[in-house]
Formats: sequence, C-alpha cells, structure tokens
Amino acid sequence: MTGWRVGWAILPEPLVRPVELLLGNLNICAPALAQVAAVAALGPEAREELQGHVRRYAVNRSLVLDRLPRLGMQTWAPADGAFYAYADIAHLTTDSLTWCQEVLAGTGVAVTPGVDFAPHRPGTDSPLDGSRWFRISFAGSTADCDEAMTRLEDFVRAH
Repeated sequence: MTGWRVGWAILPEPLVRPVELLLGNLNICAPALAQVAAVAALGPEAREELQGHVRRYAVNRSLVLDRLPRLGMQTWAPADGAFYAYADIAHLTTDSLTWCQEVLAGTGVAVTPGVDFAPHRPGTDSPLDGSRWFRISFAGSTADCDEAMTRLEDFVRAH
C-alpha cells in the first residue's frame, strides 16, 4: 500500500524510538480510509489472492535467476527480500545507467541501473560499484518475465 502511509518497519532495538520520533514528525497518522483498506487487504478473504502472488513470484524468481547465466551474469545478490534480481553486469559495461537506457531503447524492457542503489566509485575497481550492476523486477506475469529475459538475451547477444 505504497503511498498510503500504512506499513511497518523491522529495526534493531536501538533504532525503534528514534524512528518513531522521526515518523511522528513526518505524518500524524494514516488516513482512516487507508486503515480500513489495510484491514481488508490483510484479512482472510485476501489471503488466497496474496498467496497466488507469492507463488507467481517464486516461479518468476526461478525463471529470471535460471536465465541470468545466459546473459553471462554469474554474480547477483540473493533475491530473497522482494521481487527483484540485482546482478553484476561488469562484463557488459561499467556504466549501468547508459546500459539500462540502451536496453530500454533497444528492447522495450525497463531495468534499473545499479547507481540508483549504490554509488559510483570513480578510480576504484570495487565490486560494489553501482555502475557495474542492474536490477530487474520479476513482479509481472510469468509470460512477461519470460519475454523480458528473451529480449535481454537477444540484446546482449547483439552487443
């Protein structure tokens, strides 16, 4: 329920109170409509729909991770926290922003450059340099994930 100010945070104990104080200054409370919607979204009637998404994400996660090696990608962050794969593309580029723009223009597949998540470290060969990584979502339909990976494979092969 992004943007509805309904959610939770898991924090180390020493950060709980500082974050509570910060949030108190950022918002007073979630709107009443959002609170009612959250109860419905997390209720038993919604459980099967939510489980269906979880099952689809698992299938799509396997599809994407199984096909990353076809793109020459051998290193990626564990894809166990959300519905994204974050992979090293240093064998393809040292400019993830430009590479992602070229992928979008050439394939219609939107991927996110690693520099959005980790800074570029000029003058270093750090494996954590965001200019060497990209992120792809596997939250869509399985057919869309399959098509996106096929387009990425064709793009990498052609370049």
